[in-house]
Amino acid sequence: MKLIGMLDSPYVRRTAISLKKMGVPFALDQLSVFGGFDAFEAVNPAVKAPTLVTDEGEVLMDSSLIIDFAKRRLATTEEPDGTTSALAHHHRVLALALVASEKSIQVVYERSLRPAERMHLPWLERVERQLASTYKLLETEYGNGASEKAPEDLSQPNIMSAVAWRFSREMIPDLVREQDHPALAAHSARCEATPEFKAYPYPTG
Repeated sequence: MKLIGMLDSPYVRRTAISLKKMGVPFALDQLSVFGGFDAFEAVNPAVKAPTLVTDEGEVLMDSSLIIDFAKRRLATTEEPDGTTSALAHHHRVLALALVASEKSIQVVYERSLRPAERMHLPWLERVERQLASTYKLLETEYGNGASEKAPEDLSQPNIMSAVAWRFSREMIPDLVREQDHPALAAHSARCEATPEFKAYPYPTG
């Protein structure tokens, strides 16, 4: 199988780390949806990262759907056993991490791609407010021990939270400060030290 996308995307990095954690063999082709648009389009006309090309030639998109496909292919699941409340909490933390990534990307695009004269400040302020609220909720979760099993248990909430945090800290450090989120920063550092995260590091320099 081939995974297509750049590791500076939190969704691509989440997928690569998750596939490695599951032991799924794949090749990573780091095509950019910007600089490599034409080459990406030749594989997937939707030009959506991450894209996974299966051994059968199916072209899949969206990190959550790709990871779900890999789990079903291996007939495995990481969802918590027991009550529906445990499952709901698992999904809640994962959803918060996904929202943190989404809002961070929206801020980055507004700042780096939209001309200043066309920027809609009320929209940007709203997104930044959503981002701050989401990270406050995630900090509460990890301050209450959401990552007690990390890094030994690289669950989807733990992977996505660490990946989102690293992306936000790299791209918008003025909005996401370590001193405001000590538990989340510590969780991210533990995850970044694991072999799975080291195999697919956030690109720097």
